Amino acid sequence: MSHAIVTSGLSKRYRLGDRVHYGRLTESLANAASRLTARRRPAGDAEYLWALRDVTLEVEQGEVLGFIGRNGAGKSTLLKLLSRITEPTAGEARIRGKVGSLLEVGTGFHPELTGRENVYLSGAILGMRRAETRAKFDQIVEFADVGTFIDTPVKRYSSGMQVRLGFAVAAHLETEILMVDEVLSVGDAEFQRRCLAKIEDVSRGGGRTILFVSHNMQSVRTLCHRAAYLANGELVGLDESTRVVRDYLEHAAVGSPERTWDDPLRRPGDDDIRLVAVRVTDDGLTVEITVDVLNPTAGIAVGFDLESSDGTSLLTSYQLDAQDPPPLRPGLTTFRATLPQSLFDDGSFLISPRIVHHNGVVVAHEQGAVSFDVVNDQGPRGSRHIHRAGPLAVPVAWESENA
Repeated sequence: MSHAIVTSGLSKRYRLGDRVHYGRLTESLANAASRLTARRRPAGDAEYLWALRDVTLEVEQGEVLGFIGRNGAGKSTLLKLLSRITEPTAGEARIRGKVGSLLEVGTGFHPELTGRENVYLSGAILGMRRAETRAKFDQIVEFADVGTFIDTPVKRYSSGMQVRLGFAVAAHLETEILMVDEVLSVGDAEFQRRCLAKIEDVSRGGGRTILFVSHNMQSVRTLCHRAAYLANGELVGLDESTRVVRDYLEHAAVGSPERTWDDPLRRPGDDDIRLVAVRVTDDGLTVEITVDVLNPTAGIAVGFDLESSDGTSLLTSYQLDAQDPPPLRPGLTTFRATLPQSLFDDGSFLISPRIVHHNGVVVAHEQGAVSFDVVNDQGPRGSRHIHRAGPLAVPVAWESENA
């Protein structure tokens, strides 16, 4: 079988303090102005970050390859290099076939053009004739569920609408290689389900090569033949997906019910809000998440994913479900959520804290930041003397009736 992608020593280095943006003239001009007015450092005093270092891998045609790792591990940087959005500092990547990618909200869309115009523009960029795009147009609009707004400029779309249309375009137009980043988490549960089903369909039915970045280990195991594990910009694992996911989770879980990020500059988040600590207490299995609000921030939700030790998603919860959350005041804020201990069967569990904008954009997500064990020690007359399969022990009401 021939290769769709071959990389050799692929590396990307950024200078700390530089703002990294891709593709817009206004952003390039702003960055140039910033460099002109910035205080110059001595030539030998520059600080650099290797976002990706010496990554060598081969992807077969028709393969579905998953990419896993913590935030900042280099997953998104690798896909940007393979999509030709940015150039490598060192190494090379050889790609055979047209590439469709969905790496960020609104990737490839011109904000002033309508949804319809952007669909045809995307087709033209991929080298498709107008008739070929027209043949797929109705399927794209139906999948994206933006029919009412298809002739509205994309800049007026919500992030969820942009992602739906972006994925529909990438999945339905005739590309040999499809790259999808964690941006699918912006959509609602039903849309995510349809996206995963579509990925499975185009990989198995259409023979397309797919690179899939996700924090959802269950999806990676289900969809991907193999998985690549990235850590600190380096490829540390590449094997059958179930094995790589297991290795990753063993390293991701720190084996402690508490984790604190002491260095303010390395706390997960952005310029407005950052994670400070997450812990699980014995007080009724209470999850505590402490954040540092740096600027008055509106539209932020703080929550967590609960997973079993093998990465199966069990629950996602946020501190509120309001469409327009109230602003958070600057300073440290601790959120607490209590889970009923009677819900759990014996086993080990992971907590992955999240900070998310109300439009679905993920600010921080720390996979398996803490772990905890549940041991139910009821006596032989207790309800646990019968073994139960599965991680949850949900009370179920039973009754019987004689015939």
